[in-house]
Amino acid sequence: MDLKTHKKIIAAQRAEITEYYIYTRLAERSKDQNNAEVLRKIGQEEKKHADFWKTKTGLDIKPNNWKIFRIVFFARLLGLSFVLKLMEKKEGTGSKAYDELSEVFPETKKLSEEEKSHEKEILGMLDEEGLQYVGSIVLGLNDALVELTGSLAGFTLALGSTKIISLAGLVTGISAALSMAASDYLSSKAEGDERAKKSAIYTGVAYLFTVAFLILPFLLLVNKFIALGITLFTAVLIIFCFNYYISMAKDLNFKARFFEMTSISLGVAAFSFLVGYALKAMLGINI
Repeated sequence: MDLKTHKKIIAAQRAEITEYYIYTRLAERSKDQNNAEVLRKIGQEEKKHADFWKTKTGLDIKPNNWKIFRIVFFARLLGLSFVLKLMEKKEGTGSKAYDELSEVFPETKKLSEEEKSHEKEILGMLDEEGLQYVGSIVLGLNDALVELTGSLAGFTLALGSTKIISLAGLVTGISAALSMAASDYLSSKAEGDERAKKSAIYTGVAYLFTVAFLILPFLLLVNKFIALGITLFTAVLIIFCFNYYISMAKDLNFKARFFEMTSISLGVAAFSFLVGYALKAMLGINI
């Protein structure tokens, strides 16, 4: 065995034993018994693969403790499904290195295929509360983006100072958030959904957070056109981050969802901007 191959084997062993500790620690911290069992199963699979490489190296390789800490921390912050799927996609052991090692150890290819299939199947079983309410979050987020970007664009031409625009935007946004949450609650309750209250809370909170981020530039800046530009950029950034998260966690098409939401939000904003300009000219109002 040459030195290059030996280094690849050590790297593979370290990756497997590191992921064993990641899944094991996440299982220990999981309050959901189903999730804990899923994570333990994947961890045992990683341990088996690490033991396989140990027969080739004859060494006890220490795990990457920084990676363990990082993944466990972000899993608690951002959710299991998102972080683990991102890890497997970008740092998984079913990689080019494994394909190269299969030339020396033919069983490696089968090992890699089994691992990818097993992990994909089990990770799909992970059950997280946040992902159960994706529809409610999308409802609040999307409605806030479309309605408030449109309103702020219209206010920018119809009204004068950023303080007046931000006041009008806050009144509009808070009222709309409460209205949307109430509508979601009544709609879900009418359909016999036992999760109607939580669904309404997720919708309202998603709406309010979006409102806060979109109005912030008008609270901080004097030039209303610069504030509007930053608000529109913030809207696109929110759409990007949210859709990337959901697409990764639920294996959805990121590009299609991102461009659809962006087109709708910016399209409504452009239309509202023109409406504000037209109404201001027609009514002769200058505030």
